[in-house]
Order: sequence, then C-alpha cells, then structure tokens
Amino acid sequence: MLYIFDLGNVVINIDFGRVLGVWSKLSGVPLAILKKKFVMGEAFEQHERGDITDEAFAAKICAELGIALSFEQFTTGWQAIFAGVRTEVIDIIRALRQKGHRVVVLSNTNRLHCSYWPSQYPEIQQSVDKLYLSQDLGMRKPDPAIYRYVLEQEGVTAPEAIFFDDNADNIAGAKIVGLQTVYVTDPDVIPAFFA
Repeated sequence: MLYIFDLGNVVINIDFGRVLGVWSKLSGVPLAILKKKFVMGEAFEQHERGDITDEAFAAKICAELGIALSFEQFTTGWQAIFAGVRTEVIDIIRALRQKGHRVVVLSNTNRLHCSYWPSQYPEIQQSVDKLYLSQDLGMRKPDPAIYRYVLEQEGVTAPEAIFFDDNADNIAGAKIVGLQTVYVTDPDVIPAFFA
C-alpha cells in the first residue's frame, strides 16, 4: 500500500492563533481584530503553488490585515505556526515502512515554512519515503491533478493508496480520483485507524 499523509494537524500540530499572536504583539494591533480579518484567500493559494515570492506574500497578508511588519517580523510570526510533531503518527509511519509499505507526505505548504520545519522536526523527513510539496509542484490540494501526480510518480492506482488529511475539501478532492481517505478531525483518528 501507499500511505499519503498531509502535514499540518496530521503529522505536525499547527496553530494559526500562535501566528496571529506574534503579529499582534509586533504590530500593536489587537489579536481580536487580526482574527476577524485573517482569511486563507487568494494570496495563500498563490504562495502555496509557488506563484508569488515570500516577500510578495508577506506584503499581501500585511495589507489584508492592516499591519506594518518588516519581512523578518512577518516571518517570525509565520514560523510560530508549528506546535510540535505528533510522535504517535511518526511511530506509525515508521512501522508501516518496516512492513514494506511506502509512505509519503503530500502537503499544501510554502517556501517560508519549508525553510523552517525540516530543521526543527527532522524526524518527519527521516521517517517518510518522499515529500510532495505544493510549491514544488505548482499545484495544490484539492486539485485532483495533484493526487493523480502522486499516484503516477509512485506507480500505484488509487485503490492501492490511503490518504490522510484534516481538511474536508482536500478529502473530497482525493475521493474524486478514487483514493481511500481518512478525515483527520483530531489527534486520535490516526492511532485509532491503525489500532
């Protein structure tokens, strides 16, 4: 089998509240205001496909939120999203590979995050066979093309793969191409699935 894992809130805990907290502190804009204005819109999608630079992304988000931050300050907040690895999932991934299965990560992510998390959480990269990252592929979930690309690269058909993700839209996109899916709504879902 091919096991395909998303990263955020599947293998690694993420929390946008931490990002906004840092930006609030650095900009002096109240957290409640930032929470109201913060949306994952077009700038996010462009950044995750690698269509815009980190600097352009930072400028767009700061403009949307009405905050004045240097690129370094923006980045400090942006990297605060990571809140630790789910060690039980890493253990499961390692066990799957020991049994001869192939395990890959398929993540909507961006250069800024990828310049940070591999050094903070090296066990992720060390535990999987391959990383498929949206900004390298020029496409992002839930576009069916990204799932087809992974299946093609891995040389398997959809019924021979299982996909784990915490986003309902991404799960729906995977189902379009015939993938078996597991919707990860909380940290207990994956351990329970393999129990």
